[in-house]
Amino acid sequence: MKRTSHLILLLVFTVSFLVSCNSEPTLQSYYVDNQETSNFLTVDIPPSILGLAEDNLNEDQKKALKSVKRLNFLGYRVSDTTSAALSAELSKVKGILKNDKYIDLMEFNDRSAKILVKYVGDDDSADEFIIVGSNNEIGFGIVRILGDDMKPEEMVSLVEAMRNSNLDSSKLENIMNFYK
Repeated sequence: MKRTSHLILLLVFTVSFLVSCNSEPTLQSYYVDNQETSNFLTVDIPPSILGLAEDNLNEDQKKALKSVKRLNFLGYRVSDTTSAALSAELSKVKGILKNDKYIDLMEFNDRSAKILVKYVGDDDSADEFIIVGSNNEIGFGIVRILGDDMKPEEMVSLVEAMRNSNLDSSKLENIMNFYK
């Protein structure tokens, strides 16, 4: 009897372990896999660095800003020896973002960069927003915006405020210097 109960317990543990293992790559695993790799830079960014004055924001933008807890940046820099690798790395990222859990929010071109915005959650709230910006000459960057009860429509409004703001680039000097 004791042996049978141990065997059943071992079987339940093994099945639970195998079911919980997911071999699909995730954005989080992509960050972890590349954080120590040359041509990559990872930075945790506090929301305060965005430099958005609440006085200049509408109510939706204020709510969106308050719902943001942190931002994670992963950048890939093109160099003379890695320009061919850019499309391979970007394909990996786009492959990960094709997963059904990543919902399209918007896509646009800004100067010479292509910008893609997706989120994880449902139509009413999101746990994570992903912004991918790429440029064939310098590389790409991914920003994961993590927070609580973030509303997609409010975040779109916040992204627009960020696009139209005069961001103090000295606060992001580490990232800017990475692409030089």
